[in-house]
Amino acid sequence: MKVIEHIESARGPSFSFEIIPPSRGRTVRDLIEVVETLEPFQPKWIDVTSHSASAYFQEDRKGVIRRRTYKKRPGTLGICGIIQNRFRIDTVAHVLCLGFSREETEDALIELNYLGVENILAIRGDGLNYEKKYSKEKSVNEYAVDLVNQCSDLREGKYLDEITNSEPMDFCVGVSGYPEKHFEAANMKTDIAYLKAKVDAGAHYIMTQMFYDNARFYQFVKDCREAGIKVPILPGLKILRSLNQLKSIPKTFHVDLPNELVDEVMASPEHCAEIGQRWAIKQTHDLINNGHTNLHFYVMQDAHLVTKIIETVR
Repeated sequence: MKVIEHIESARGPSFSFEIIPPSRGRTVRDLIEVVETLEPFQPKWIDVTSHSASAYFQEDRKGVIRRRTYKKRPGTLGICGIIQNRFRIDTVAHVLCLGFSREETEDALIELNYLGVENILAIRGDGLNYEKKYSKEKSVNEYAVDLVNQCSDLREGKYLDEITNSEPMDFCVGVSGYPEKHFEAANMKTDIAYLKAKVDAGAHYIMTQMFYDNARFYQFVKDCREAGIKVPILPGLKILRSLNQLKSIPKTFHVDLPNELVDEVMASPEHCAEIGQRWAIKQTHDLINNGHTNLHFYVMQDAHLVTKIIETVR
């Protein structure tokens, strides 16, 4: 079932979650336990993040230094297949532009289609720490809008190579939105214009970056509607769970933490997870009361805190 169908058919608060593949060298068992914890809460879908390769230099015993390239967190397609077919929970595979050619992307989409996955989140991805070389026969999607256009072509049965009697692949495509502006955009007006271009290219819904001030989200939705964006805009929430996240979240995700939240954590850092949970509960109830009933939680690999939040809503 497609995400947009879940959204349109919802008759009350509904929840979706985002998880991250285990790091290289770990088994998928830990992630399965996360899904098993979330399963009783009937998630409408689960997002599985994707990661491009990273480069590093390694010196061998003879003193020769070589560059190695590897994916720190492989397994997105396989994990989507497990969740989709073992748990019967719809999945959203994150598909990146950076680090992948359009040909590699088409192959990944074909694999997802074979697995029965009908949903993707089209994102540009973080900048690479190396320059990936492509042959002259390869092409790349530089921006998320290019990836959305590729998916729209596949929806009409248009593959990169001309194929006779090709069958279409009808993915539901989500894109990212930033209530506090993408850090590379000149201003919010420009950022929303880029977002509208992705919607006009064929995106079905918008999933926001995490935020901790609901007023920022409400203003973002208002600005999007005034710009002519009509697709559903879903709020993304992440529970603050450690003192270190007071620095890491703003640095990594370019979001502001409200003074009230920071002051409370600084006054009682040993209770940070409880404070973050209470804050998320307050956000959740306020969003639902204001008509935003499809809530998305960035769980990553820890489902414990979010289950308590859902229990309070129910």
